[in-house]
Amino acid sequence: MQGGKKGSLHVMISVSHLRKRFGRIRAVDGVSFEVGTGEAVALWGANGAGKTTIIRCVLGVVRFDGRISVGGHDVLRRGKSARHLLGYVPQELAFHDEMRAGAAIRLVASLRATPLADAMTALERVGLEGCAGRRVRELSGGMKQRLALALALLADPPAILLDEPTSNLDRSGRDDVVRMLVELKRAGKTVLFASHRPEEVAALADRVLVLERGRIVDNRSPDRLGAAGPSFRTMRLRVPHAQNDAAATALRAEGLPVENNGHGLCVNVAHGAKAGPIRILVGAGIDVDDFELLPLSDAHDQEILP
Repeated sequence: MQGGKKGSLHVMISVSHLRKRFGRIRAVDGVSFEVGTGEAVALWGANGAGKTTIIRCVLGVVRFDGRISVGGHDVLRRGKSARHLLGYVPQELAFHDEMRAGAAIRLVASLRATPLADAMTALERVGLEGCAGRRVRELSGGMKQRLALALALLADPPAILLDEPTSNLDRSGRDDVVRMLVELKRAGKTVLFASHRPEEVAALADRVLVLERGRIVDNRSPDRLGAAGPSFRTMRLRVPHAQNDAAATALRAEGLPVENNGHGLCVNVAHGAKAGPIRILVGAGIDVDDFELLPLSDAHDQEILP
């Protein structure tokens, strides 16, 4: 079942008057948009703008006010039918490090009632043929994201949701993942993704929804993304080595994408909210030894330098 039409495209994802609060925090405040079949739309904004919350609402994993439909199926009333049309790629794979890639594929295939032969083909589709016997901990960051993409493509869903799919990858890994996503889009997949990388958005998106404080403030083409100037800066925080994992977990729990490049934890911060990550870590009982704002050239290049 398909929704209405957006121009010459059928509407695959429709979001109408979406609102979501977490206690007193208004994470999403009256957001409405549509994504046409075969279209790629990027959610762009600083940490806390509402990108991840919108994706979680489309997935139907949190309650919300408003209406969301996928392929004409209401996410709250017909969630199973809606999710059958969606594949999801998170920032990081959630499987245990000791699980083998093949076992991960078989587990998800059983949950999605996908034939095993099709499941193993998914590994080949993302360039992981021959890796079924390797443990998750043995895979590089790029290979883990390829595995996450293979899992998302099980049952061949027409739409894919991605939350900062390359945030923890080096340049080579990022380029590989973006190339695969571009190929999927050319094959007709609908893509809705959150990103903080201008080059990633430029390569993949047809349109960019610019978010600020839970609201859409602009709907622009990717080539106009730089016109508004940077809405955030990259902050590098140094904490005691033994607390690195705990610090990253605390920041991610608050919706902040984190990169650990061996020289500190890097997060994006909005103008006027630079104390936020420090406040989160102090509240979690984690010492902050030092911090710095990276130059804009480094932040936009996304190759975080020591």
